[in-house]
Amino acid sequence: MALSETEVAAMQQNLDAVLNDNRLGERKLNDQEIARIEALKELVDLKINPYPADKYEVTHYAKDVKAKFDDDNAEALGKVSLAGRLMAVRGKGAVSFAELQDASGRVQLFIRRDNLCPDEDKTLYNTVVKKLLDLGDFIGVTGSVFRTKTGEISVRVEELTFLSKVLRPLPVVKTDADGKVHDGFNNPELRYRQRYLDLTVNPHIKKAFVMRSKLITTMRTFFDSKGWLEVETPILQPIHGGAAARPFETHHNSLDMPLYMRIANELYLKRLIVGGFDGVYEIGKMFRNEGMDRTHNPEFTSMEIYVAYKDYIWMMEMVENLLETITKTLHDKTTVTVAGKEIDFKGPYERMTMYESIQKYTDIDVSEMDEEGLRAVCKQLHIGVDDTMGRGKLIDEIFGEKVEANLIQPTFITDYPIEMTPLAKKHRSKEGLVERFEIFVMGKELGNAYSELNDPIDQRQRFEHQLELAARGDDEAMVLDEDFLRALEFGMPPTAGFGIGIDRLAMLMTNNTSIQEVLYFPQMKPEVLQVEEN
Repeated sequence: MALSETEVAAMQQNLDAVLNDNRLGERKLNDQEIARIEALKELVDLKINPYPADKYEVTHYAKDVKAKFDDDNAEALGKVSLAGRLMAVRGKGAVSFAELQDASGRVQLFIRRDNLCPDEDKTLYNTVVKKLLDLGDFIGVTGSVFRTKTGEISVRVEELTFLSKVLRPLPVVKTDADGKVHDGFNNPELRYRQRYLDLTVNPHIKKAFVMRSKLITTMRTFFDSKGWLEVETPILQPIHGGAAARPFETHHNSLDMPLYMRIANELYLKRLIVGGFDGVYEIGKMFRNEGMDRTHNPEFTSMEIYVAYKDYIWMMEMVENLLETITKTLHDKTTVTVAGKEIDFKGPYERMTMYESIQKYTDIDVSEMDEEGLRAVCKQLHIGVDDTMGRGKLIDEIFGEKVEANLIQPTFITDYPIEMTPLAKKHRSKEGLVERFEIFVMGKELGNAYSELNDPIDQRQRFEHQLELAARGDDEAMVLDEDFLRALEFGMPPTAGFGIGIDRLAMLMTNNTSIQEVLYFPQMKPEVLQVEEN
């Protein structure tokens, strides 16, 4: 729809103000931006709305056009309408070629002046197409599909509609005949900060995010087929429980009380098992006020599931089936290649107790050692420790430093010392241990599971021990949750629980070694914006 005289006058006034000040906000315009705003001004002069409100009816996508075109029946597709970004323009005179990029890919546009402007007025072609269209502009086109003499399936443009004018130039990424990329938009910090631009000029990265979404859908389908219920639990919690981690704290003004962004949803999900559900799971965000690196982000997505009348041995088999199903769905096979290594998710996986794994990779048996003996081992192995660490943390430090990196193929590490796991049931036959496993892949923990502790007296004693560790300075020790203990006192059936990091699993399934590559908007340091002065 053409602009009215009133709309033209208002838009021109705004554009003149920007050009006169040579700024957008505090940012001084560069020459390319000035040229685009001047082009925008010319479009408005022609009464062309550069940001129309009308819907644009898309009938086909680039991928569809290429897949469905039939050389023997070129008219079969009829008229097609596509919309997307203009990513390349070339040609001269009365014919131009362009590349339109939509959500599915790219298709070539064939723009002939007389097809686009069959009447005497050639303004749309001579002025708009040849002068005012810029790379990155959103346009809609309608026309017929044909194959050019060079063999390229193309859309013969008969109608062209401006959908959105861009003010900043896109990076020009060039690919030569051998597929080598030149002038790529590949600076990680810029890519993560400006993911919208990354997705535009590096469309291949969308594949990882599509696979991530498919991974989650597959997981949901797997659980739903078993009759387990997806639920939602609080993100803001009065007590930060369910994991050993530092929380983010906020304040609720109306209640005048502190609240914590959840570090885990475990204790709430177990309350639902107390309430009578036989199987519940939740996929959602967790928040931990801790360090950042290639495998950690302060907010991350996890899945936790709890199934009544099961134990951690049953859960190992369930996890094997789950991961094998996900891998087959995403890759049509049970193996994936990660950092040059082929990882096989077909079960069964290797199983080692924590003590066995430490002895295997250090030749030291720590199973009977007290805290003093473990400190001596840490010193012998050159592992840094401090006075806040109890027996459990010392064992965890040894394991982390000497064992984890060796666990490349999916491996279950089982039967942890009781000091390390306040929420797991005591081992049925091994004194001083709990029924717990963690699954490791590529040297990193992927998931954690217990036969859940349902003895309220034992659970209270475990929480009280955590309070003692907190008093020693352990800022990751768990707090005592009286309401959760009250729930256990009403009775919780034998239950198996499992939690897995969705982001880390997505890294494995998409062959990425950095968590930032599977998060749309990873947390970053504050951006320092450069403001040019006159």
